[in-house]
Amino acid sequence: MEQNVKLNMDNQIPFEINHKYKDCLLRIAFREKKDLLELYNAINGSDYQDPDELIVYTLEDVVFMGIKNDISFLIGEMLNLYEHQSTKNPNMPIRGLMYFARNYASYIARNDLDIYGTVLQKLPFPQYYVLYNGREDEEDRCTIELEDAFPKIEGIEPCLKCTATLLNINYGHNREIMERCKRLDDYAIYVQRIRDKQSLGMILPEAVDKATNECIREGILRDILLKNQAEVKNMVLGVWGTETHLRKVREEQERDKKKIEEMEERKIELEQEASELKRETSELKRRKSAIDLLTQRLLDSGKLEELRKASLDEDYQAELLKKYDLI
Repeated sequence: MEQNVKLNMDNQIPFEINHKYKDCLLRIAFREKKDLLELYNAINGSDYQDPDELIVYTLEDVVFMGIKNDISFLIGEMLNLYEHQSTKNPNMPIRGLMYFARNYASYIARNDLDIYGTVLQKLPFPQYYVLYNGREDEEDRCTIELEDAFPKIEGIEPCLKCTATLLNINYGHNREIMERCKRLDDYAIYVQRIRDKQSLGMILPEAVDKATNECIREGILRDILLKNQAEVKNMVLGVWGTETHLRKVREEQERDKKKIEEMEERKIELEQEASELKRETSELKRRKSAIDLLTQRLLDSGKLEELRKASLDEDYQAELLKKYDLI
């Protein structure tokens, strides 16, 4: 199995493989409005021509509840959310619900809408697409519903609905959309080229290098690969930074937690030992008191031979203590 952590031989700086490179690459591929508009037209069968009609709402570098959305934008009366996924995730409608809440809040603020007044405020129509290119075989299109996350209560419908439409963007799927959006088709080809080379035994960085050079020669994503070749490689190699630091912090916290748990366990053990020692001390005091009484009785009775023998033989001493009802 390929190790995640590698060593950069040029400067001896460790780096880790970034398996989310396809997500990052998709962002680069559609960072320009004209390309994003082409993708929108391909998915919706529309024919918008002016990229300036598209208003990007993507929350760049904003993490909400540990999740960052990919591409969201407004065009006409429609608010769109596109997310990339390498693994089919049944929780996408939950994530979409949170994203749309944030985006609608942004829309309300931007347009100074009074949602506390008596006049109904109009909101853009929501559309949510998950662009899937994982290795598991999935149909071209399917839907995932938020209501699947709720318990089923007979006779009652949930007041919240959110539908995520999953589109398989692996090479060979959704040919109609791919034919209408060359950049998406090129993206699918590029990812497939990397996978093909990995299947031949190449490690990911080598597969990326060779696939990138091939695609540049063949005019596949040529513009962004030429312009962003170093950026693409860095996305794959993921220079040791924030993620690794956060992981190390989490590991350190886990170690500290384990130490605390071990200390708590040791504390309980010490308390038990102290309790046992207290019991043994009490037993010794009781026995000493009994022996003192036995000694006094034997002296009072003039039984010096028994006293001498009891002082030398613990078993005989125990017999005398029982005989005189002292224990």
